[in-house]
Amino acid sequence: MTALRNLACNVWMALTLLSSPAVAQAIGRVDYFQLEKQLDGRVGFEILPQRAEPGFNLDAPLREGRVNIAQHFAGMAPAILTDRRGGRFDTAGARPPQAPLRARPGPPGSNLSVAYHRGLGSNALFPLGPAGFPALQARGEGAIAILFDHDQQATGFVLHTDYPAPLGTDSGPRGGVRVRFYTRDGRLLAIHDHTLPRGRSALGYAQTAAGPGIAGMLITNTDPGGIAIDDILYARLPPLG
Repeated sequence: MTALRNLACNVWMALTLLSSPAVAQAIGRVDYFQLEKQLDGRVGFEILPQRAEPGFNLDAPLREGRVNIAQHFAGMAPAILTDRRGGRFDTAGARPPQAPLRARPGPPGSNLSVAYHRGLGSNALFPLGPAGFPALQARGEGAIAILFDHDQQATGFVLHTDYPAPLGTDSGPRGGVRVRFYTRDGRLLAIHDHTLPRGRSALGYAQTAAGPGIAGMLITNTDPGGIAIDDILYARLPPLG
């Protein structure tokens, strides 16, 4: 974990040189592939057999390793956002999560699915939007709540955007991806907004200063093709001391 502390220190020093809102946040961006070398936990969704879309419908939280994954955190009231193109997406809603942080499912058919993703070449997690399973327009347009068994100093995941074009064909304007980070008592640590290139992206994050670690993340999006995520990185054991 010494390497992670050094990484967090380097992130903080780099952010202090930038005049952007990220300076005030408790979580900063880091290189995913460096984290991949340092963290010993990974959620790859290969605990389920490979099945073509629409894949497996999951109406209860999914547990893999030391991570629980569902639609939202207890206490939140997820809402539906309709964009100018008529796309419908899950959003976080106005209420903060309750303490302690707990992963909770939404309505049946509107939670999560796992299927083989051609663009990623492996199983991936699809958040299901308001249209519900197995509708194509629901795939990738929901919310994902990720809860770690213990607080993390760093984490990351692979994300595929614009899913109707998993092999790279242009399908129109891009939307955004928002990642919210929470403490164990439900306090918001940071928000990162991304407008990503179509296809595969790898996102890494780490603490930028001392304080509570990352207990959970909530991922929402307005991508017209929806998103899929894979290879969530985390530390399996809490840091010593």
